[in-house]
Amino acid sequence: MALKYTKKTIDHFLHPKNIGKMDRPDGFAEIGNMVCGDQLNFYLKVDKGKIKDVKFLSFGCASNIATASIMTEKIKGMKVEDAKNFKWKEIVEDLGGLPQQKIHCSIMAVEGLQKAIKDYEKHIDEKLKKEVREEVKKAKKIVVEKK
Repeated sequence: MALKYTKKTIDHFLHPKNIGKMDRPDGFAEIGNMVCGDQLNFYLKVDKGKIKDVKFLSFGCASNIATASIMTEKIKGMKVEDAKNFKWKEIVEDLGGLPQQKIHCSIMAVEGLQKAIKDYEKHIDEKLKKEVREEVKKAKKIVVEKK
């Protein structure tokens, strides 16, 4: 039995947006589904708390590619805090629906986004801690010099 896809889903499958790899992303995630074998990699560039750029690589079916494509279109320019709350149902609605057995693709796309955001936040925390340590060293040096 053939699956019925909307024209929008087919368009995002045949002409995916934001597909590709990114050098030195601020956030990265690799996610897969052991049952169907699909895999997605997400790359984020963040500037001033907003998603400046997003790319993805897909090793999967038409739904896998289409859901990642439309999600990346929606989150580009979005505040990271808002992107954390992006729902898989928004993808399904934007595509005009998905076959029931392909809904997991939209869920996987959002899980990949959330994982990439967590990776970005981990790097921000590490960078902030490093900056704080540097400032403490400078302050100690100033105190020692004044003695």
